[in-house]
Amino acid sequence: MKLAISCQLDYKIEYQTPLVLMLRPRSGAGQWVIKEEYLLEPSVPVTEYTDLYGNLCQRVFTPDGSFSIKTSAIVDVADQIDVDFSANFVPVQELPDDCLIYILPSRYCESDKLGNLAASIVAHVETGYEQVEAIRTWINTNIRYEYGHSNASTSAQDTAQSRIGVCRDFSHLGVALCRSMNIPARFVVGYLYELKPMDLHAWFEAYLGGRWYTFDATQTEPRGNRVVLAYGRDAADVALATQFGNMELQTMWVAVEPAPEQ
Repeated sequence: MKLAISCQLDYKIEYQTPLVLMLRPRSGAGQWVIKEEYLLEPSVPVTEYTDLYGNLCQRVFTPDGSFSIKTSAIVDVADQIDVDFSANFVPVQELPDDCLIYILPSRYCESDKLGNLAASIVAHVETGYEQVEAIRTWINTNIRYEYGHSNASTSAQDTAQSRIGVCRDFSHLGVALCRSMNIPARFVVGYLYELKPMDLHAWFEAYLGGRWYTFDATQTEPRGNRVVLAYGRDAADVALATQFGNMELQTMWVAVEPAPEQ
């Protein structure tokens, strides 16, 4: 399916402020960027770099006053995510070098503190894909999705104790539980078609059988039509906007629709 995605951020800025943005999807596994537009109002110089996780990042020095960022793209995505219960657990000694960082604890994913919970969830499950699916199902069943009970400091361990959160919290918990079983897992932020209410979304991926698989603990069944914006160890690595000064986000608007026929 071809999706038309768009996002707008409107800021009020007291003084000129350095800002790092992460708003451009890149073509890769499961998605192809057909067309893209990136507008800054007022226009200011932009430089771009690729971070440690392969994400496209834009650096700007904002003006004071009102400042808007508008991005849009048409992306060809998979209608379904791959599901493979035969995908095996990969022993640590056989993991690619770039996967090793994803089995370590990180700021919001204290995998070293959740081993007992993970072990209880997968106690009667075969290794590999079935374990991660058991983790995903447990989170979907046992964690209540509700706004207002978590914040930017909430970690996987916090969510495991409170049993309540939003997509960010569900994903952090999934990542941490996988890592506690020595399964590489990474945090993903992006767009999901027909998400209600519409917003940017978070899910996680696990490395099994020599490749990455998508898991979304907020959903009751596998859903495709996703556009990945960024990957990281946890939410600290995939912030859509990182500011280095005093600026206020006044409005944020997100849309995901079928792309018009050409």
